[in-house]
Amino acid sequence: MLSTEITMSNNNFINALLGYRTTGKLPIIAEIKASTPQSPDLLQQRSVTSIARQYESAGMACISVVTGRWFGGSTNLLEQVAVATSLPILRKDFIVSCSAINHSRQLGASAVLLTKKLIEKKTLERLIDHTLTLGMTPFVEVDSLTELDGLQLDEQVVVAVCNRDIRTRETDDGDISTSLSLLEHAQITGAGAVVSASAITSAEEASQLINAGYNGLLIGTAFLQAANLGQHLNQFSQALVLK
Repeated sequence: MLSTEITMSNNNFINALLGYRTTGKLPIIAEIKASTPQSPDLLQQRSVTSIARQYESAGMACISVVTGRWFGGSTNLLEQVAVATSLPILRKDFIVSCSAINHSRQLGASAVLLTKKLIEKKTLERLIDHTLTLGMTPFVEVDSLTELDGLQLDEQVVVAVCNRDIRTRETDDGDISTSLSLLEHAQITGAGAVVSASAITSAEEASQLINAGYNGLLIGTAFLQAANLGQHLNQFSQALVLK
């Protein structure tokens, strides 16, 4: 049942992401989403609780849950995952109000997606402040140099470079070149962690991004398309080479 009270987060999302070298976890935000335009059935009759537990067993640092309807999501998915895992959870949706952040906290999220493309500067600042007040991590997503230009963030904020375009429901042929080209610009925002998100298809690409300087990666579709998720996660972990 959904709590009627707003409580401080028990899971520090950004610290979980940054602490992988001491905790032994992988600097990965493993995503759960029901579908994409190209892959209409990513769950493949698996329960979201089963997927969450496999992510946790595989050593992922955090979990992302897409609640947006454009990817077949719902808040019920987030509630189920929050019960199934102790890992910090990012809620991915078009969040543009303080009330939506409050609701995310009630559902069990430790971090919320704030899409720079959709939010004007003063509103973004207000939403970031409100998120931090609740003990949660603001996850500010950008996909261009224009969006990074002049962006100044707190060290408790994550800035994420998205390799796809949300305006096309991520149907574009994104690749990690976007993240590689924007890394230095993302680092000078002052954010405490810089993440590369979406279109990461292999352990080799993941290794390249982390070794280039990214603090974490958000990976979903590449994991969920695997016929045997547990086996795929194990192979991914073994192939990941971090310097």
